[in-house]
Amino acid sequence: MKLKTSLNRQTLLLTLTSTLVLAGCNKAVTPPETEQPANIWPVLNLPVAQDPNIEQAITELMAQMTLEQKIAQMIQPEIRDITVEDMRKYGFGSYLNGGGAFPNDDKYATPADWTALAEKMYQASIDDSLDGSKIPTMWGTDAVHGHNNVIGATIFPHNIGLGAANNPALIEQIAEATAREVMATGIDWVFAPTVAVVRDDRWGRTYEGYAEDPTIVRNYAAAIVRGLQGAADADFLGDRRVISTVKHFVGDGGTTGGIDQGNTEVSEQELFEIHAQGYVGGLQAGAQSVMASFNSWNGSKIHGNGYLLTDVLKKRMGFDGFIVGDWNGHGQIPGCTNDNCPQAANAGLDIYMVPTAAWKPLYYNLIEQVKSGVISQERVDDAVRRILRVKKRAGLFDKPSPANRPLAGRIELIGAAEHRAVARDAVRQSLVLLKNQNNLLPLNPTQRILVTGPGADNIGQQSGGWTISWQGTGNTNADFPGGTSIYAGIQQQVSAAGGSTELSTDGSFLQKPDVAIVVFGEEPYAEGNGDIDNLEYQRGNKADLALLQQLKAQGIPVVSLFISGRGMWVNPELNASDAFVAVWLPGSEGAGVADVILAKADGTPQYDFHGKLSFSWPANPQQTTVNVGDADYAPLLPFGFGLRYGEADVLGNQLSEDAGDAAGETEMAIFERAPRSPWQLQLRSGTDTVTVGSSVQQLGSISSRTFDNLVQEDARRFEFTGEETASLIFGSPFPRDLRAFGSAESVLSLTVQRHGAVPDSVLLGMQCGADCTASQNIAAALAAMPENEWQQLTLNISCFQQQGLNLAQVFEVFSISTSGKLQLSLSDARITSNASTTALSCDM
Repeated sequence: MKLKTSLNRQTLLLTLTSTLVLAGCNKAVTPPETEQPANIWPVLNLPVAQDPNIEQAITELMAQMTLEQKIAQMIQPEIRDITVEDMRKYGFGSYLNGGGAFPNDDKYATPADWTALAEKMYQASIDDSLDGSKIPTMWGTDAVHGHNNVIGATIFPHNIGLGAANNPALIEQIAEATAREVMATGIDWVFAPTVAVVRDDRWGRTYEGYAEDPTIVRNYAAAIVRGLQGAADADFLGDRRVISTVKHFVGDGGTTGGIDQGNTEVSEQELFEIHAQGYVGGLQAGAQSVMASFNSWNGSKIHGNGYLLTDVLKKRMGFDGFIVGDWNGHGQIPGCTNDNCPQAANAGLDIYMVPTAAWKPLYYNLIEQVKSGVISQERVDDAVRRILRVKKRAGLFDKPSPANRPLAGRIELIGAAEHRAVARDAVRQSLVLLKNQNNLLPLNPTQRILVTGPGADNIGQQSGGWTISWQGTGNTNADFPGGTSIYAGIQQQVSAAGGSTELSTDGSFLQKPDVAIVVFGEEPYAEGNGDIDNLEYQRGNKADLALLQQLKAQGIPVVSLFISGRGMWVNPELNASDAFVAVWLPGSEGAGVADVILAKADGTPQYDFHGKLSFSWPANPQQTTVNVGDADYAPLLPFGFGLRYGEADVLGNQLSEDAGDAAGETEMAIFERAPRSPWQLQLRSGTDTVTVGSSVQQLGSISSRTFDNLVQEDARRFEFTGEETASLIFGSPFPRDLRAFGSAESVLSLTVQRHGAVPDSVLLGMQCGADCTASQNIAAALAAMPENEWQQLTLNISCFQQQGLNLAQVFEVFSISTSGKLQLSLSDARITSNASTTALSCDM
C-alpha cells in the first residue's frame, strides 16, 4: 500500500506541475496545497537554532530589496558563462565552477588565480553602482575528494574506499583538511558530502557512495558536515570552515538499472529507510544546504517535487537552510526548459544552478512569473530568506573579502604535508584484501620486485573521476605535484630496504623478478560516462588478464592491485593472482598502498589490512543489485568481508570463469509509446539540435508530432522538407554500454510506415563519438514497403560494428538522416539479441 500511495501522490504532483506549465507563464495559478508528510519522516531536532537578531536583520534587509535583487539571489551561474561585470550588474547570490572549469579557463591556474577571481567576484557583488545591492555572493565548488579541481591539492580516496575504512573520525579529519585547502583559494561553499546509498553497481557514480549500508552513510554524513562546517556548538562556520551541501536529495543511488539521473522506483518507506539516512545524519550535524537530485521518484522529477522538497525536507524535517539545484536539473522537469521553469521554485527549490547562457533568460522569466502570479511573492521571499540566513550564519556579511581572510593566499596549505599524511592514512585504512594464498603478503622489501600494469605509475588512473577534469581524464603525473603513484611509493620503500624494483606497463623485465605486483583496473570516469550494463571487467578485451597469466606462466608469484570505483566480476583475474587487493581509487597518496603490502625488515607487517567491503562483491556479471540482509543474495564476497594478515584464504584458484549470459539482457526498448530511458528523442536540422519535449516539435527542415496508433499518442510522425540535411535521433547525453548486444544475432528493429516517395539516400546510423559513426542506406528498403502500412525494418548490429562502431560507448542508438523529402512514422524501436525475423543485408 505504501508504494501505491507514493505513486498516486507522485502522479498528482506531476499532473499539477504539468497543468502549471500548460496554463502559461502569464496566468495566475493557484499552487497545489501542501500535503502532510507520512509519519515515517522524522521531526529532527536540528542543532543550529534560528537567531532572532539574524532573522530581524534579514527582515530589514529584505524590506529594502527589489524583486530583481531577490531573483538574483536565486540564480547560480557558472564561471565559464559570466563575467565580473555580469556579477556587478546582476548581483548573483552565488556562482560555481563545474568540474573542469578553472579561473581564466586555465587548467594550470594557480591558487593565487583562484583567490583573485573570488576577490573580483566578491567585490563586484557588493558594488551597488549598477544593481543597488551590497549583498556578498558565495562561490560553490565540487571539492568531493579534496580540493580536486586545483593543481597540487591533496586528493583523498574516493568515498567507496573511505566507506571500507568505516572510520567516521578519519572522515572528519579529511573534511577539515579539505576545508582548509578550499579556504586557501577564497571559496566559501563545498558541494559535499554525497550521501547516495547505491543499490546497483552499474551506476557510474557508485564510487561516490560510501556503502550499501545506510548506517555507515548516516554516520559519515554527520562526520563530514562537522569537518567542513565545524561543530554546531563550537567553531561553526568559522574562519577555517566552509558551508557544506548534503546531496543529492533524494534517492540518487536507487535508480532502476543503475541509470544515472534515472527513476528510483521504491516505496516511501524504502526511500526514507535506505536513501534518506544521510540527510538525517547531515542535517543533525548542522548542514546548511541540500542539493536536489537529478533523478525521479516513481516518475516525478525531484527538482519539481514539492512534497519531498517542501513538505518533507523543509516542513517535517525542519531544514531551514536552502535547497540548491543540480546542473540545469530544473530543465528536466516535464514542461520546463533550462531557461524557463517556475515549477522548480514552486516545488521548493531556492537556488537554480543554471550554467550556460540560460541564466539570463531564466532570470528575466522568473521576474515576470512573480509579477504575473505564477510564482508567489511569498515563495520568493522564503527562498531569499533561507539564502540570506545561511550567508549570515557563515559570517559572509562580516568576514573580510576572500583575499583577506585568515587562510586566503596561504599556498602552503594546498597539498600540505599534514593533509597528505591524513590522505596516506586513509589509503592504508581503505585497502581490502580479498585473496592471499600462502600468505604471500606482506612482501619482503629486499626482494627483486617487478611493478607492472597500466595503473602502476599513473596517479590520474588511481585518482579516478572528479579529479582536475570532470571525468578525471587527460591528466599526467606532472598534473599532481607532490603526489605519489603506487609504483613510486613501492620503489621508495623497496630501495630503502635494499631491494630492487623494475617498472614496466606490459610485464616485460630485464631480470626475472621474485614477485610481480600488477596494478590495473578501471579508467577514470564520472557521472553518466561510468554507467555500464554488467559488471564483467574488460568484457571483450581481457588485456589485463593476459598480463596476469603471462606472469604466472613464467612461475612468478603475482600480487594484483585492482583500481576500481565498484566491485566487479573479476573471477578470471582472481584465479590468475596469488594475492588480490581492492585498492579502490586511492587518490594522490599512492605510497599508502606500499605501507600495507610491504613488510618491515624483520618480515612483520608495517600496517595490517584494515578495510572491509562496504559493498558486496559480485559472484557473476549480472549480480548488479546489492541487497543488505537478503537471504537469497549470495555474492562472491559479502558486505563486511576483508582478510587480515595471517587469516586463511577463502577463494582459491578455481572460481568459475563462466560469465553466464554475458549479455545480461536480451532486449532493450528504445521507443515504446514514447522514448524509453535513457534515450531521448532529438531533431537536428543543419547544425541545430533540439530535444523533443512536446507532442509537436519543429526545427528547420524537420518536424515531429505524436498521433494515436493503438492507444493515445503512442506513435510519432516525422516530416523532412528537404531544405537541408536533417535527422531524427534517439540519443543519450552520456555514452551507454551496449556490449550486451554484440552477438551476431543482435538486431536493431524499427516498426515504421512510409508516406509517399523516398529519396535516394536515407541513412540509418549509430554513433559512439564524434569520430565513431556508422550508417546504412535504407532508402531501397523503405521504398519497397507498402505505403501507409506498418512494416518491421530489421538490421543486424554487426553491420555497424563492421564500420568501427564501439558498442561500449554508444551516444546515439539510432538516427535517420536525409537531405531529401520524406514522411515517416515510427511506432516501435528496440534492440534484441534473439531476433525471429530476417534482417536486411549490410550495405544494401
